[in-house]
Amino acid sequence: MRILMLHNRYLQRGGEEGCFEAETRMLRDAGHVVEPIEEDNERVAELGAARVGLRSIWSTESYRQVSKLLRDDAYDVVHVHNFFPLFSPSVYYAARAANVPVVQALHNYRLSCVNGFMFRDGHVCEDCLGKVPWRGVLRGCYRDSRTASGAVASMVVSHRIRRTWTELVDAYICPSKVTRDKAIAGGLPPDRLIVKPHFVAPDPGPGEGDGGFMLYVGRLSPEKGLATLLSAWEDTNVRYPLKVVGDGPDSHLVQAACGRHRNIEWLGELPAKEVYDLMGRAAALVVPSEWHEIFGRIVIEAYAKGTPVIASNIGALAELVEDGKTGFLFDAGNVGSLVDCLKKAVAGADILRGQRPAARAEFESKYTEHANYQAMMSIYERVIAR
Repeated sequence: MRILMLHNRYLQRGGEEGCFEAETRMLRDAGHVVEPIEEDNERVAELGAARVGLRSIWSTESYRQVSKLLRDDAYDVVHVHNFFPLFSPSVYYAARAANVPVVQALHNYRLSCVNGFMFRDGHVCEDCLGKVPWRGVLRGCYRDSRTASGAVASMVVSHRIRRTWTELVDAYICPSKVTRDKAIAGGLPPDRLIVKPHFVAPDPGPGEGDGGFMLYVGRLSPEKGLATLLSAWEDTNVRYPLKVVGDGPDSHLVQAACGRHRNIEWLGELPAKEVYDLMGRAAALVVPSEWHEIFGRIVIEAYAKGTPVIASNIGALAELVEDGKTGFLFDAGNVGSLVDCLKKAVAGADILRGQRPAARAEFESKYTEHANYQAMMSIYERVIAR
């Protein structure tokens, strides 16, 4: 197959970039021709806020660029990872004019929520789900700006009116069931929403879990539940130290906690190889997110290392972790529930170690490159036939 793969990169690298790169490599390794075209948010400052706001609704530049590519070469599929803000939905129209099917990955809740997370002021918010997102504009949910939020809302609503989301996209890839459920509630057609989880490749191989610590890896931000995590470690005498890997706006909370407690250590951002090494040695990975996680790639990376996961029972995390088998679940945002969960996990010396084979087996059965490739081909073949 020949696949045109589009992605708008963020200023700070995240899971979307990793997924875009992993799927591009996977398809190329299988012998397909993948032509990636990218935009980068570093251009936003150059273009200016007003121009970017208008461009997010319709980019003539992107329409012409995609049209030319589809006119010059025969492509079977246009696969869009992120079109916001510089590509815009105009790329769908270019594909439709060339009679090439479109697959859109849902990496966030942008089509239902101005900030894309359905999380604000420290709690889950679904006020705009399936509605005109005027509340998100009034509250300045995107970048704390009513003007910027208005531009996002205009993009969502104008293309809702034009039926872009329901007629110009042949299939949406949902990484989890909860993503699909929220997309249906937001008005997307159920018959075009297909669940396909992410994958980990190359296989890093299982670790021994002999490091004598627990681990957090991820962005240090409010929706990730750092305050809950740190409070739990301060409120209980867990014999395992906590190592924190990552950076972000809540880094000051981690710094303060490290100053108060010797059993909390902040390592900052680390190369992937070092993270995998820590993950394999950790007794457990702790994922305390408080928003509806779209997927939770970090969970399956832990499984690949054979490491059980202690996670909040919200969003995709509740789907990924089997309580008592591949880890433990606790009530999101509830310090007491996490404390109880930690006590249960360490009540016996062999509880977490005994879960390692099940965690590794979960990875091998569901989250390998081979399984993901088969699912991707099924989606492509479906939209081409359609």
